[in-house]
Amino acid sequence: MTANIDSTPLRVLVTGATGYLGGRLAPRLLDAGYTVRVLARNPDKLDGVPWADDVEIAQGDLNDRDSLKAAFADVDVVYYLVHSMGSVGHDNFADAERAGAENVAEVAAESGVGRIVYLGGLHPTDGQLSEHLQSRAEVGRILIESSVPTLVLQAGVVIGSGSASFEMIRHLTNRLPVMTTPRWVHNRIQPIAVRDMLHYLIGAAEADLKESRTFDVGGPDVMEYGEMMNIYAGVAGLRQRRMVVLPVLTPRLAGHWIGLVTPIPRGLAMPLIESLQFDAVAHEMDVDSIIPRPAGGLTSYRDSVRLALRNIEEGETETTWSDSDSAQPSDPLPTDPTWAGEVVYRDNRSVFLGSGPSEIRSRLRGAVESGELKGWRREDRDGENSGEVRLRSTASLPGDARMHYRVISAGGGTRLEQRTYFFPRGLAGRVFWYGSLPARKVLLGRTLQAVVGQVDRA
Repeated sequence: MTANIDSTPLRVLVTGATGYLGGRLAPRLLDAGYTVRVLARNPDKLDGVPWADDVEIAQGDLNDRDSLKAAFADVDVVYYLVHSMGSVGHDNFADAERAGAENVAEVAAESGVGRIVYLGGLHPTDGQLSEHLQSRAEVGRILIESSVPTLVLQAGVVIGSGSASFEMIRHLTNRLPVMTTPRWVHNRIQPIAVRDMLHYLIGAAEADLKESRTFDVGGPDVMEYGEMMNIYAGVAGLRQRRMVVLPVLTPRLAGHWIGLVTPIPRGLAMPLIESLQFDAVAHEMDVDSIIPRPAGGLTSYRDSVRLALRNIEEGETETTWSDSDSAQPSDPLPTDPTWAGEVVYRDNRSVFLGSGPSEIRSRLRGAVESGELKGWRREDRDGENSGEVRLRSTASLPGDARMHYRVISAGGGTRLEQRTYFFPRGLAGRVFWYGSLPARKVLLGRTLQAVVGQVDRA
């Protein structure tokens, strides 16, 4: 696909902008120089997303043709990133998916859309598929057979914080040292880093497409699902997990089990489990002929996990999104579901002081370094003028403990905040946090008093 004759940027529409990939694709399309419109059934879900003011937001639904006509007007490329995973098992699921695809194909043709880019799933070329995979394959077929040029990317597990597939790996591995699993734990998977997936999606807008067709995409590693969990365990600092295969554990039972032991809703766990009954490996990488690989090559699975867990390593304890150059697509996004992301336990305390904020800030660093806070080391990444001091525990704990001090102007005075964060490591970390509650409350209270005493004496 080529740029417009008058050299104006391509106009793209992203459906599923409140979803995992759509929410990460939109700002990167902006960075690539495209004019971006997003389609959302509930635009309020985009509140707090920093790129929302830079795109045009269209309210609509794939099953509402009139809303699609308005959204598709004057659009060159439509990204189809909507999947009703949580509705699998409902009687009208397949019909709704099919109707949505037919509406998109027909309205795109009527509106003069130049290309549709659809994200499907890797699956075997023969045999019966799960309801979820079969529906995604059918959506791709409907779009390919339409009169609008269509590029279908087929991917397996996408690795990044917030991805449903990755979150299932994260929660299962973190919580269960020993797992009873179905036979699918030995099926082969070819995961792809979210940043590599976005690379292919962005490249699909203007790739030289000779004919409508599917293209498989995947990362450089092919492994069993059980290996994925144990590699995650190694990166997260956990012991290797034991897996006991139970042949009688059906996908439906496994879905119920995952719904019980993880925060992932059962309606979402079910299609994920059903899809894992099949190998998810790329059969070809023809996509390399139309979209060059990322600079530096594809990201390994191990590095993908490291990126997804980088907030812990860097002490970023809030699940907020940044527009800074250091932001990664594997970081959390405000539109991610509440069950996404690493577990973080918090203890917040504060005290009001009589001195002004600037005076307190100048004393705070010296107070922290006075030696009163034994077992903590300074770990600031900000400059000396910052009003925040960050510490990291040096104690041997089943997790990672951080402590942040912050000085804030409040009510004509100054508030000194002490915020303690604990990233539990596996089940032992969770037991430690709750088991140490009485002693921890006393200890953290004394710690704040010690800092206040040092500040007052400074």
